[in-house]
Amino acid sequence: MTRLAAPLPDSPDAVISRLARLEPVTWINPRTAPAGDALADVGLSVSDIDEAADRLHRFGPYLAETFPDTAASGGVIESPLTEAPGLARTLGARAGRPFPGRLLLKRDSHLPISGSVKARGGIYEVLAHAEDLARAAGLLSLDDDYRRMGSPEVRALLGTHSVVVGSTGNLGLSIGIMSAALGFRVTVHMSSDARQWKKVRLREHGVDVVEHEGDYSLAVAAGRRQAEGNPSTYFVDDENSRRLFLGYAVAGRRLAAQLRARDVRPGAADPLVVYLPCGVGGAPGGIAFGLKTVYGDHVHAVFAEPTHSPAMLLGMVTGRHDDISVHELGIDNVTTADGLAVGRPSGFVGRRMARLVTGLYTLTDADMLRGVAQLRDTEGLAVEPSAAAGLDGALRLSATPEASRPRLSDAQLRNATHVAWLTGGSMVPRDELDGYAEAGRGLL
Repeated sequence: MTRLAAPLPDSPDAVISRLARLEPVTWINPRTAPAGDALADVGLSVSDIDEAADRLHRFGPYLAETFPDTAASGGVIESPLTEAPGLARTLGARAGRPFPGRLLLKRDSHLPISGSVKARGGIYEVLAHAEDLARAAGLLSLDDDYRRMGSPEVRALLGTHSVVVGSTGNLGLSIGIMSAALGFRVTVHMSSDARQWKKVRLREHGVDVVEHEGDYSLAVAAGRRQAEGNPSTYFVDDENSRRLFLGYAVAGRRLAAQLRARDVRPGAADPLVVYLPCGVGGAPGGIAFGLKTVYGDHVHAVFAEPTHSPAMLLGMVTGRHDDISVHELGIDNVTTADGLAVGRPSGFVGRRMARLVTGLYTLTDADMLRGVAQLRDTEGLAVEPSAAAGLDGALRLSATPEASRPRLSDAQLRNATHVAWLTGGSMVPRDELDGYAEAGRGLL
């Protein structure tokens, strides 16, 4: 009888076994292709991103008038990009080796309106739907001042329509707040892991919040059922939305402008590496797509997931995408990073990212909480645990053998600009933020 050879350390079977044991995994994508080929898989173009950016620009006057925290920017929903040398030193000291390259923080944790990366895609999709309805009714033209969207006539129209979404929390906040502001009737189906304060905040805005005992997938399915067969009800499908994806993609172009302002111009020898917390995949996928259209092979996207919710990594390693759930490995999908508590990834995103993403890694809740504390103590930034998932990315890559990183050498890592994307935090109640930081300090 022939003995089968043991699986290689980085073989799919070995990776899946480690995921099932809840061990942190760093996986370098063996299918990563040159940018031109990978972008072709997405099925969207630069002109699609242009269209999304133009729509957001048209809504600028309305947003500035409706949400005072966007007034100074003329209604642009954007976050700062800041240096973090102190955090880089601290992270390196904890790891026992120097942090490779330069560390920047993209602070979507402090985005206006809803305080998370979901403000990009979620708000964009609601605005696009509202624009469609107003234009179809003859109440708006592309040349109008979009403050008209707040007129009694438009609000009366939108009040006859509903918006529905399923969420672990942050997408629900962005969809709920924006939909309610426009005058829509809105329902947010929230999974069991959604924080109570998010439900309270939505109800304060007049949103109907439906709570579920199950996880994210159940909440999405409930929202989809509610919208089926009702032409006046619009379902925001976090698992399959082109509009969400394009709303996130606009961030790539905006980040490029911020990098140029810091004289960062990524090249072959000194690339850009971006670390993106990943739940169902829409936000990191859209941002990665947007960045690739700007920088091509000179940017690398790396996704980060909790060990208890490695949905995108499992889908990519197996090639099954949304046809597999972490529950099939006996993983509970329970994590303190509620925004990342997703058991089944988006097939829409996973298939488009299959040759575009450079790698993925998983980390424990303790790792994220430690990151929260270190970010608070070194940079004075308060975030929720999911936002800290990308902080260790550069050190995780540098700890993998160079031979397993054919597109990203040790020298490139040392010369790289590393951007950790902070995905949520500013709307979290202060006592919860303090609790996360204290828990993290106790683990250091």
